[in-house]
Amino acid sequence: MAGSGDEGLYSRQLYVLGGGARRLAGAAALVSGLRGTGAQVAAALVLAGTGRVVLHDRGAACTADRAHQFLLGESDVGQNRAEASQQVLAELNPRVTVAAHTGELSEAFLASFQVVVLTESSLEEQLRVGDFCHARGICFIVADTKGLAGQLFCDFGEHFVVDDPAEGDPACAAVQHISQGNPGVVTCMGTEDSRSHLFCDGDLVTFSGVEGMTELNSQDPVPVHVLDAFRLEIGDTSTFSPYRCGGLVSQVRLPQVHSCEPLRQALAEPRIQVASPEELPRSRSLHAAFQALHAFRGEQGRLPRPRALADTERVLELARSLGAQQGPLDEDVVRAFASVSAGDLCPVAAVVGALAAQEVLKAITRKFLPLDQWLYFDALECLALEGAMQLTEEDCAPRGSRYDGQIAVFGNAFQEQLGRQKYLVVGAGAIGCELLKNFAMMGLAAGPGGDLTVTDMDTVALSNLHRQFLYRSADISKPKSVVAAAAVRRMNPCIRVTAHQNQVGPATEPLYGDSFFRGLDGVVGALDTLEARTYLESRCLRCLTPLLDSGTEGPRGNVLTMVPPLTKPLGPAGTPGDGTFPLCTLRYFPRTIQHTLQWARDEFEGLFQLPAEHVNRFMEDPAFPEQLPAGKALEVLEQVRGSLWERPRDWQDCVRWARRHWQSRYHDAIAQLLHTFPPEHETSPGVPFWVGDRSCPHPLTFDPDNDTHLEYILAAAHLFAQAHKVPPCSDRASVRTILRSVVLPPFVPEEGLQIPLAEEREEVQAPADHRRLAELTQDLVQRRQELVGGEEAQVPMMEPIHFEKDNNTHIDFIMAASNLRAENYGIPPADWLTSKRIAGRIVPAIITTTAAVAGLACLEVYKLVWGCRDPSCYRNSNLCLSNCLLLRVQPLPPPTYRYGGREWSCWDQLELRAVGADGQEMTVQEVLDWLQRTHGWTVTMLLRGHTVLYDREEDEETRARQRAQRLLENLEDAGEPRQRELELYYVCEGEDAEAEDARPPLLCSLP
Repeated sequence: MAGSGDEGLYSRQLYVLGGGARRLAGAAALVSGLRGTGAQVAAALVLAGTGRVVLHDRGAACTADRAHQFLLGESDVGQNRAEASQQVLAELNPRVTVAAHTGELSEAFLASFQVVVLTESSLEEQLRVGDFCHARGICFIVADTKGLAGQLFCDFGEHFVVDDPAEGDPACAAVQHISQGNPGVVTCMGTEDSRSHLFCDGDLVTFSGVEGMTELNSQDPVPVHVLDAFRLEIGDTSTFSPYRCGGLVSQVRLPQVHSCEPLRQALAEPRIQVASPEELPRSRSLHAAFQALHAFRGEQGRLPRPRALADTERVLELARSLGAQQGPLDEDVVRAFASVSAGDLCPVAAVVGALAAQEVLKAITRKFLPLDQWLYFDALECLALEGAMQLTEEDCAPRGSRYDGQIAVFGNAFQEQLGRQKYLVVGAGAIGCELLKNFAMMGLAAGPGGDLTVTDMDTVALSNLHRQFLYRSADISKPKSVVAAAAVRRMNPCIRVTAHQNQVGPATEPLYGDSFFRGLDGVVGALDTLEARTYLESRCLRCLTPLLDSGTEGPRGNVLTMVPPLTKPLGPAGTPGDGTFPLCTLRYFPRTIQHTLQWARDEFEGLFQLPAEHVNRFMEDPAFPEQLPAGKALEVLEQVRGSLWERPRDWQDCVRWARRHWQSRYHDAIAQLLHTFPPEHETSPGVPFWVGDRSCPHPLTFDPDNDTHLEYILAAAHLFAQAHKVPPCSDRASVRTILRSVVLPPFVPEEGLQIPLAEEREEVQAPADHRRLAELTQDLVQRRQELVGGEEAQVPMMEPIHFEKDNNTHIDFIMAASNLRAENYGIPPADWLTSKRIAGRIVPAIITTTAAVAGLACLEVYKLVWGCRDPSCYRNSNLCLSNCLLLRVQPLPPPTYRYGGREWSCWDQLELRAVGADGQEMTVQEVLDWLQRTHGWTVTMLLRGHTVLYDREEDEETRARQRAQRLLENLEDAGEPRQRELELYYVCEGEDAEAEDARPPLLCSLP
């Protein structure tokens, strides 16, 4: 059965939050404080589908709010922040009730919420509300940002039950063998995705489908001890029956209970979560600094003035008195924090707000472990930038600008520099939307000379709306880049943004060439394929352009910083599994639901796409099979024949076809396999055939009252009708009536059928039957003439159906086809959403991760805009929201190598203005002479890509011709397009073998 409309909208999020996500629609959350952090929390909760979100703020919006509160327009200045934000958030997700409250936070008002979030409250209000929420069992969260730092606190009560504490699906492995002993040892089979099992010591597991040692199938969960990558100990099996074959071992996740202290107690005895023990002293200092800031505000009625030394020292005094009980105080951290605490930065609000929103989702869905109990985040390394420490109180004083919160941290001159930036954003998906939103708030490219280019080939889809903030339902099917650019212009009319709909790749190098990349101040990648990311890095590497690369998968995210020539290039990313499996595994010996889902994908293509494509091509050009190898031509023509001879006249014919195909796949094919290899078959005396990675299947018997059987018939018949352009019908009762009238002949096994048992044999093609090929061609040509001459012919005759992961009928077929095959082989079935995720190769995604990652990336943009040349100021970030961990480390320095008697960095390039004495481009000889004269290198080979420009091993006549040719002559002869810059590859005399790929590239600028 297809997923509901909400599942279509929230599917990527459901893969992150699991079944607990369905609690969101009935939940109510309060977000108090609608400045930058509160806006981020509220927007994430609305996008995620929280049933009721109430916004609370008693203050009026001011001009400076518009550099971090992205829900406010110019006309909202002077209006209550909560009321001004309510309408925008309501439009963001019509399924969510969004209300505004401008009164006090009374106990009667608070009692109606499951989660309360405070973002702009005084310490007194935090304590009062925290005490009430703790006593009433209401989950309570404090999220606060000041300048370059933020704090997060969670109190989910004394008895909070986490239903599912971990990410992803529970671990599962196919069983190869189980020993009789104490302890018994389970040997697991590796899979194509992982060469080992994924269990950990202490995991609880259950068994299913085990033959022989059947006692395990009914056991309660038992703990395992991991012996190695394939073996587990499970306790005493000495009295059990001997293991015969089959079975799955599956992890069982039990609920966990967590207890939290109320804020009043947690302030004095903080449990602070850190990524490493080395971070704890810094976090403790920030814990004292935030309390000192509350005390300072209580004394002065304001925050410390930016860069005001007296105010900073007073905060430090207060922190000393508060921090003594927490251990040594890092006074430099407190000073840095206090000096910019009046600032408001959109990226910091994005990070802390996203972390807070994820904790709200944990409280509602009971998925993932909650924060225990404090978390501190800072980017105070930004203040170590050259010149930043010399900023004065006057440099950072407010100007009455929307950017005053940013000027308070970095000064007015920096703000003007931000406006002049030229940036490229590649990808306008989930991360891209958050980046563009942040750039609009920061004022990047919003001044004279600024330019922001965003490019994306994709269009807005329904499943984008729950995590891509810039899009609305009215934008579905519109170009993402165009819609996104228009949205950020509304946020900041001064931003100079241009939308492109191009892929950045080899085909678009005339548009995005070297001069384009060299004219940029930076590139931010928000791409979802490794190939695209690798290409973008190569362009930035060649053109010495800074690159920020970001990515997410479910609750995990990362930001990688590449700054020439300071940091190591990003390098090749790990290659994920490509989802391919051995054919013999898919056809005869599946072991996992991944195998059956891939088999179903192949079925879909083989039934509804390829035959239609081949029929249409044959009707257009009956000679096209002659261009194929004989074996392939025979396969294609058999498909064409099947499609033409099985052409349905009406919907009833489509149902009958689906019923025949069901019988062929789930009964006859399995019966034939068991006829060839009976259950008792042995590969050699005493060695069973059906053992290890071969599970013995059983045929299915069709039942029109079985839901899975009927779903298969409905989906298959619908797709068959669509392919043949026959009107479909969805009436289940009439389909059952048709099915009961279908009479099929009994199955008769084929004798002597050869079934390949290994991939190697599967790949060996049988010799082509040329006589059969000639007969089939003649029959089909005659049939084509009959169709063309009659009224039946349509052009094209059939409609090829390409699998679409967001088409419910396609997923209905995939799920039913896969689960029926899984039933054949005793494999646990997959539900609709799981089938969609695996078959569609969907990456789980959620707004909180993308917002946090974009905020982290924008913090690195600040450093690039400043022109920071100190690599210790930059950060690579890894984020895991499922357990609220954030790890930020310095990028590695660039690698070096020796060549030609000196040391080179991976960023070094040889630059040659390749203009000869006559004003034209140099000849090859002149390039060789330059290398000899400048570096003392005697070149033995010169190349451009695979085109050889000079080779010393050629004969004298050839060498003379090569040396005399001009660079562009040589390349135009090879068919390469004319370019203004060339990257040449060379080999020099006396090189050792290690120098093959370690030499600086030669970049030639042509006239």
